[in-house]
Amino acid sequence: MLGVYSSFAVAFSYISPSTGIFTLFILGIGLAGPAFFWSWPIVVVGQLLVGLNFAEVSAHFPVAGSVYQWTKYLSNRTYAWFTGWIYLFAGVLTVAAVVATVPLVLIPLLNNLGMSIGTDPDTERNVAAIILLSTTLLSIFGVRIVAFVNNTGVVFEILGMVVFALILLLFYHHQSVSVLVDGSYLGSGFNTQAGTFLAAMFMSLFVIYGFDTASTLAEETKNPRREAPRAVLASIVGAAIIGAIFLFATIIAVPGDMGKFVSDIGAGKIPFPLVTIIESNFPGWAANLYLFVVFAAIYVCCLAIQTSTIRLAFGMARDGKLPLGKYFNKVNPALHTPVGTCIVIGVLAGLPLVYYAGAGTIAIGATGMIYLSYILGNIAILLARMKGWPKESAPFKLGQWGTIVNILALVWGVAMEINFLWPRNAAVGGQNPPLSALPNVTIGGPIGTIPVFEFTLGAILLVGVIYYLLAQRNAPETPAIQPVQASA
Repeated sequence: MLGVYSSFAVAFSYISPSTGIFTLFILGIGLAGPAFFWSWPIVVVGQLLVGLNFAEVSAHFPVAGSVYQWTKYLSNRTYAWFTGWIYLFAGVLTVAAVVATVPLVLIPLLNNLGMSIGTDPDTERNVAAIILLSTTLLSIFGVRIVAFVNNTGVVFEILGMVVFALILLLFYHHQSVSVLVDGSYLGSGFNTQAGTFLAAMFMSLFVIYGFDTASTLAEETKNPRREAPRAVLASIVGAAIIGAIFLFATIIAVPGDMGKFVSDIGAGKIPFPLVTIIESNFPGWAANLYLFVVFAAIYVCCLAIQTSTIRLAFGMARDGKLPLGKYFNKVNPALHTPVGTCIVIGVLAGLPLVYYAGAGTIAIGATGMIYLSYILGNIAILLARMKGWPKESAPFKLGQWGTIVNILALVWGVAMEINFLWPRNAAVGGQNPPLSALPNVTIGGPIGTIPVFEFTLGAILLVGVIYYLLAQRNAPETPAIQPVQASA
């Protein structure tokens, strides 16, 4: 059985501030300059509302599959199935986004060590595919190995994000703290400034999710009804503090003129801003050590996300809710893991790499899907509250604040989902552009005008609707567990 630290480590590794920051730091600072830092506390507060709501539910239903399981027990089977379907592909896209982040750190590191590896998209994609293959193989060999790697990964995360950040603050601070309130990079006019800041917020939005996975391994955790809520909230708070320290330190450590640094990012002269900051401040050996620590943290993040997604797929297939699930969802008697499910998730995560438009594009799709699944989960929880849930006590409870926190979490989630759905052209970050704007592809007509995220979401929903109508609409109900009978 796993301890609470292992559950916390899985959730914290899923959040992994180093991964999200390395993926989209270029977007945040390139759009809004150093003032994008303030998106971090805003997102932390919003996601903490969601986390509080989920922590209470996890005390009642600490089952593998989190949002899918919660909606299954608090709503009807149709609603729960679509929530699980969206959540599953959000996890798959997140795995793809994280493996696509690895080359942003690993390639500069290997080149510093004497190798000569290109930084073109094809090379990045190939490196990402190799990483995905390795995590898929590792996920096959059992929960204890995954737990050990995750526990070790948290150490790398803290070392890379805190220790090195403090060194930057103490010895390599080049910018004044006042740059954090410099809004000149946001443009002129309230609408322009607000739109730019909301686009720059994508970095923070991409980082702080996955805390619900603290309950994903709950079936293998000691005293899960007490420990799962603690792990959910601890992972958010821990990531919030560590991420804030790292962001503050790296912004203050930007070498030279901040304006030139930001303009060079926009001009494509600095493809890896965080790598540039690290290599400009640390001596060669220390910079390489830092990059290695970050690489290790991102790798563990990928493993944690893949583990969570595999267990979600296992839970859905175990309920008969996935296509061909009875064929691939068998637990290997020797390894005690669903080998077929591991392979299926690995293959699905590899599909976004076939046409590769960069880690950032995949990350926006993954985050938008996750936030949508969180909205659906919060709606189901709110409707259950209106019917009198929870009627039984549990080790963690919001009491009379439950409904208020639930509503605020929904308002936050819907506002951010609108932010993801907002089409943006190259002048505003290039995030969620129309299909016709994607590189190396020619899509004309009405289809070419559809934004990337809307197209991705629509395609996943269309396949889901067809499968549901053909196979799930008349499928038998799966048995639901009873709410926990626990003392306060």
